Amino acid sequence: MSQNNFYSKLDKSDAKKYFEHLFLPRAVEDRMLLALRQGIISKWFSSYGQEAVSVATTLAMQEDEWICTMHRNLGVFTSRNIPLEKLFSQFQGKPNGFTKGRDRSFHFGSKEHNIFGMISHLGAQLGVADGLAFARKLNHEKKCVLVFTGDGGASQGDFHEALNVASVWKLPVLFVVENNQWGLSTPSNEQFNFDSFTVKGDAYGMEAHSVDGNDFAATLSLSKKLTSSIRNNPRPILLECKTFRIRGHEEASGTKYYPEGLIDSWKSKDPILNFRENLISEKILSKNEIKSIEESLNNKVLGSLKIALKESDSEFKLENELKDVFDNKKYDSEKNQNKGELKKMRFIDAIHSGLECSLKEHDNLIFMGQDIADYGGVFKATDTFLEKFGKERIINTPLCESAIVGVGVGLSVMGKKTMIEMQFSDFVSEAMTQICNQAAKMNYRWGQNVDMVIRMPTGAGVNAGPFHSQSTESWFTRIPGLKVVYPSNAFDAKGLLIQAFEDPNPILFFEHKALYRSQESDVNEGYFTLPIGKAATINEGDQITIISYGLGIKWVQDWLNENKEVSCDLIDLRSLVPLDIDTLVKSVKKTGRCVIVQEDTMRGSIGSDISQIIQSECFEYLDSPIKVISSIPTPIPFASNLEKGYLANNWMDQGIKEVIRF
Repeated sequence: MSQNNFYSKLDKSDAKKYFEHLFLPRAVEDRMLLALRQGIISKWFSSYGQEAVSVATTLAMQEDEWICTMHRNLGVFTSRNIPLEKLFSQFQGKPNGFTKGRDRSFHFGSKEHNIFGMISHLGAQLGVADGLAFARKLNHEKKCVLVFTGDGGASQGDFHEALNVASVWKLPVLFVVENNQWGLSTPSNEQFNFDSFTVKGDAYGMEAHSVDGNDFAATLSLSKKLTSSIRNNPRPILLECKTFRIRGHEEASGTKYYPEGLIDSWKSKDPILNFRENLISEKILSKNEIKSIEESLNNKVLGSLKIALKESDSEFKLENELKDVFDNKKYDSEKNQNKGELKKMRFIDAIHSGLECSLKEHDNLIFMGQDIADYGGVFKATDTFLEKFGKERIINTPLCESAIVGVGVGLSVMGKKTMIEMQFSDFVSEAMTQICNQAAKMNYRWGQNVDMVIRMPTGAGVNAGPFHSQSTESWFTRIPGLKVVYPSNAFDAKGLLIQAFEDPNPILFFEHKALYRSQESDVNEGYFTLPIGKAATINEGDQITIISYGLGIKWVQDWLNENKEVSCDLIDLRSLVPLDIDTLVKSVKKTGRCVIVQEDTMRGSIGSDISQIIQSECFEYLDSPIKVISSIPTPIPFASNLEKGYLANNWMDQGIKEVIRF
């Protein structure tokens, strides 16, 4: 729609509404810049001169449609009618803010307002938008999802992954690139080698558009057209909004890096000034009417800030901080327990059975992963599931680990459960931001749980070399907000896996590849759960406590069969987070000696953590030093003899006997 057509069809009521939406974020920002100088807030990311992008695209969305925001999208929050006093509490770190003082400025989401909050990693919200849109598509809803990124953020791999997945799956997402032409102090010609982001469209098989992001009328008209088209014909569309950041990336960084005169040239294109002048020149609103709107909004902003200023500061309470790390919804452990007959199962068969039981139990459970559909997964854990449960629940993914975990986060926000299979746990490094900075922190930051299980085929002993055999569990045990489960046998694997799908938190579920077809147990054929966070004492004695998990349990059991004279408490951790400290401490206080056996290397490992805990809790009961028996500190080699030499079981006999003799 041309500018003339827009204004000729604009009535007074809509004009007033549009101007209020456009001016309000400016009124908030003017007040926040003053508050920053007064020390009322500690940081500010300016959207000065970019308001038209946020406001126009938001007004093109329906109220129940999700928007994923960034630093400069204040206009999204104000246009979604978030109470200003709550917004100001958020900016000040007050308890009434969306994150209770746990995160700053725009790092928050609100399910009530269908806004998903950013993290500092710029591109991480793009995959989440795919997940929110995928849920809408699965629910057969004609809805659109809006997600923002900047020109700098579009250089990240998350941009590529999210657009690729959205295109392949035909997801209803409007990807908006706010091209303000600078990434902090880095100009566009040092970020990318093209004139417009529309060139990205053909590469991903999606249409792409560009608009003057400082022209509110043009941006609103095009955004409405695109969102309506996406609802009627679900698919992703890329929209570049060309604009400029008048102020610094954040106030402390300043703008000295801008060439002289650049700011002044863009100030003449101010979207609020131009929209105001057009409304007056087209005789839609008078100068006095506009002045009245501005005064009213300025007074509203000041009044809301005064309310927030009177609020007490956030107060540290240990119990409150700890309880919000996880979603602690209670689960009835006896619910739907239909254990069935015992049957001899291999470890991989127990995993398969647990997955199938969970798919039957939870009709909102979605499986995603590379090659898991027709092929059944490289280890055949999902074999036959496509035929049984259909392509909307068993989904092959592109090789986009970060985007797919982001999809899982988005699906969870929409009430779905997800299972994501990492083909090998080593590949999870591609998704660390989504797991450790997004999923792990969301419940603590703004009360949104992530109901997701990530299955992690792991471990050595199969001659797969340094990129398919690493022990990666300790990468996650130190991240608050993640649960880490690591069974050693088929029975535990099934019961813990089913429980993982009942748990509303993000869980890393480790499955040792060497156990898949070598270990078998009697396992109930039906539905049953085992508690996460409870260790198992699988051998009792009073001479020494040996603690292990995964393949290490088999090593110790084999050793005990050859050393029957040793009276040993053998404890299988089963869960690394939460850790059953009580069982460990009780055993060590009884035996006075402790050895921890792990396949992992020593530094930063779960064995190191447990050693420190036992040292602290049981020092006066110890009759010998605690020993952690680990693999050597090298990458895992490929050749069979080298791999055998690498593993911790080479030093187990000597280490255990040293502790007993001490």
